[in-house]
Amino acid sequence: MAASIIDGKALAEDMRCDIAARVAALAPRGVVPCLAVILVGDDPASVSYVTGKEKACAEAGLRSVERRLPADASEDEVVALVRAFNDDPAVHGVLVQLPLPKHVSEKRVIEAIRPEKDVDGFTPVNIGRMIIGDTCFLPCTPHGVIKLIERAGVPTKGAHAVIVGRSNIVGKPLMNLMVRKDINATVTVCHTGTRDLAEHTRRADILIACAGMPNLITADMVKPGACVIDVGVNRVDDPTRAKGWRLCGDVDYEGVSAVAGSITPVPGGVGPMTITMLLYNTVESAERVAGGADRRVAEQG
Repeated sequence: MAASIIDGKALAEDMRCDIAARVAALAPRGVVPCLAVILVGDDPASVSYVTGKEKACAEAGLRSVERRLPADASEDEVVALVRAFNDDPAVHGVLVQLPLPKHVSEKRVIEAIRPEKDVDGFTPVNIGRMIIGDTCFLPCTPHGVIKLIERAGVPTKGAHAVIVGRSNIVGKPLMNLMVRKDINATVTVCHTGTRDLAEHTRRADILIACAGMPNLITADMVKPGACVIDVGVNRVDDPTRAKGWRLCGDVDYEGVSAVAGSITPVPGGVGPMTITMLLYNTVESAERVAGGADRRVAEQG
């Protein structure tokens, strides 16, 4: 029996309707959620991502501000721009598009973002808060994965989740989110040092592939009925396509969908959720600011 498709695009659309309603509710209080995006250089993929984020903001009623710097901009210039957005009360979220040019320290730039405007959830403060379970902005892709698993109705309490990949952006945060008490899964993390990867993946009730390797996960590596979340987005040659290439995930979709119980497609699975969770975090930031202003007015009144 073919796996049911976990439609990330549909879930993202549902969530964006709710986000738009929250934006509208802030308008009478004079608050328009604003995302500031910094793009260094003109990498085509980065430009495409930024354009997609701006379009999503506009559709949901958020304001977006983009600042582009040339590829040879100094590290100090990038940090100065981050700090300027930190100090702008009309900006609720600051996002630096990665990757940065090699001469710019990603660590220093990310650490310059104030945690209360870190809507990507990448600063050490927010990562630390996530690990101990405090309120914080959660990293967008891992948070989107959690929402997709919930949408699919997959039981997580006591389930064995196997994450293939240990990046700071996806794998490690997912590990921490999956072991939270509200999710309560038992988690195994696999990586390049893992011996016999298939031995681990075949035991997964929930298998999450985020290694960045095309078609790494094949049908024989999947437990029948498992929930399979494919985070990978890889460009592979395909002479049958007009562009000469196509996108595929880390999972052999055709083969695995015949074995799994549920599966996310690529594209149309995790991807739409990443930008949606960015909007979600930006609106939450604006709501916190509005709530703080309301409290100050009440105290003064």
